[in-house]
Amino acid sequence: MLDFIYWPVSAILWFWHKAFGFLFGADSGLTWSLAVVFLVFTLRIVLYKPFVKQVRTTKQMQELQPKIKELQKKYKNDREAMAREMQKLQKEHGFNPLMGCLPVLAQVPVFLGLFHVLRSFNRTGTGWGQLGMSAEQNANTPNYIFSATDVQSFLSARIFGAPISAHITSPMSELQAFADFGGIPTKLSIAAVAIPLMIIAGLATHFNARASVQRQTPEAAANPQAAIMNKLSLWVFPLGVLVGGPFLMIAILLYWVANNIWTYGQQHLVFGRMAKEEEAKAEEEKARKAAARTENTPKPGAKPVDVRKKTDTDSVEGASTNGRASTNGTAKQPAKQGGQRRSGGGQKRPGNRGRANQKRKR
Repeated sequence: MLDFIYWPVSAILWFWHKAFGFLFGADSGLTWSLAVVFLVFTLRIVLYKPFVKQVRTTKQMQELQPKIKELQKKYKNDREAMAREMQKLQKEHGFNPLMGCLPVLAQVPVFLGLFHVLRSFNRTGTGWGQLGMSAEQNANTPNYIFSATDVQSFLSARIFGAPISAHITSPMSELQAFADFGGIPTKLSIAAVAIPLMIIAGLATHFNARASVQRQTPEAAANPQAAIMNKLSLWVFPLGVLVGGPFLMIAILLYWVANNIWTYGQQHLVFGRMAKEEEAKAEEEKARKAAARTENTPKPGAKPVDVRKKTDTDSVEGASTNGRASTNGTAKQPAKQGGQRRSGGGQKRPGNRGRANQKRKR
């Protein structure tokens, strides 16, 4: 049913097994362990960008908590309006809640695929997902991309004497499959490898969760839902590794440890980069404000100028100038015309001056 997951997972595991087989031998437990570990690393590299988006989304959720609470309070009696306003808020800030879950959701099918592929190296058991094969049938049946020779190689692989496909609660019928490939392991040898891995996986899960919780804002941590999730990730999930560990194959425990180690390192890398980005933005804002203050600061000895008063004065002067210009423009033309009339009316005729002189003589 999930072949579209099983085949790619088995292909990646096969690739790393062949790669490390050249160095340590195809049947080495170290080769198969490294193949599982690098399967994890391959997946996490593919999911690196979605993980960064998840971190940014989580940070946005924390920053938007006050606004979200306001909307919840304002529209507590109108769920439709609340949903509409929430979508509007998310759209304005480019916020997609699904991106916060994508990396985790993507790992779930891969984990299930790896569990199934590793479990299918030993199909002598009965129950869900098992075929009840005999030890001989199992050793000569391919497992997805792995050939029958690869299946025998996996059954031969040991870590400190324990098969990596065995778990503490493995029934004796399943352990018989290892008889011709290194001998039947004891429960003690399996527990000696599985229990330390369970403890490491539980501690790694706890410290990863603690690092994530410490980066939350006080507002986000005070959210009841966030508080519940924090408790689950800090205590319940690590405890679940210890409780479920006896039922998990050693190879799955290796997967869990490698996944948590990668997550721990990746979190510090991503959060470190985000902190540097925020510092750079703060420095840019500080420099911008300093430049603005410098522009408005008067030179030594110069009288400070109130920009607001200057703006108001310029406006008034501009209005007055425009008024005078319009007045002068309309007054000049009539004045000129009147001057022409006075000039024309005041011209003396040539005979007027002579008549005046004749009257004086008389």
